[in-house]
Amino acid sequence: MADDRIRILIADDHELFRRGLRMVLEDEDDIEVLGEAGDGQAAVELAREHAPDVVVMDVRMPALSGIEAARRIKEEEPGTKILVLTISDEEDDLYEAIKAGANGYLLKEISIDEIGNAVRSVHGGQSLISPSMASKLLDEFAAMIKKDEEKEQVPAPRLTPREMEVLQHVAQGMNNREIAKALFISENTVKNHVRNILEKLHLHSRMEAVVYAVREKLLEIK
Repeated sequence: MADDRIRILIADDHELFRRGLRMVLEDEDDIEVLGEAGDGQAAVELAREHAPDVVVMDVRMPALSGIEAARRIKEEEPGTKILVLTISDEEDDLYEAIKAGANGYLLKEISIDEIGNAVRSVHGGQSLISPSMASKLLDEFAAMIKKDEEKEQVPAPRLTPREMEVLQHVAQGMNNREIAKALFISENTVKNHVRNILEKLHLHSRMEAVVYAVREKLLEIK
């Protein structure tokens, strides 16, 4: 049914790319494209107007960068997922996007056939990163861990044993349904735990929770 479709916005300063992306996504039965924005400011205004499920957005745009636009959208519409789709393979852009609340960071080298599934995954609560960017993120994690080890250790906020279990599963990329099944609890209970974890740790997204889990050595990177 149309009401069940994933409602998305597309934000990119290249009109031909926007139109091509729109054509591809409108062919998906379960996705509805609400509109397009050619700059970050327009993306924020459209998100404010439509409260979309997902915003597919470039990083570098005029008027307002995609990163700042993502930050503002997440502040105003915390339920909206942000999928960054960009040519930028700069580590700084990746990390700043995560800090701004992005739920995924994919390079435009991705196959056009994979875009629909990427939107579905992010909408479903998963975190996506292009494979070529994953190693850069892990390098950033390693640098953060080393930097933290050189500082005086500050006690981490206290999480309950169950919250620790949920955080570890989040850090492994599991969505709420998968976590609920693994821990034999309801999805609503998982959602409550995730919300409490983010509040206690002063984080804004599941992606930031992954960063925290690695920094605190709750997740072993192999």
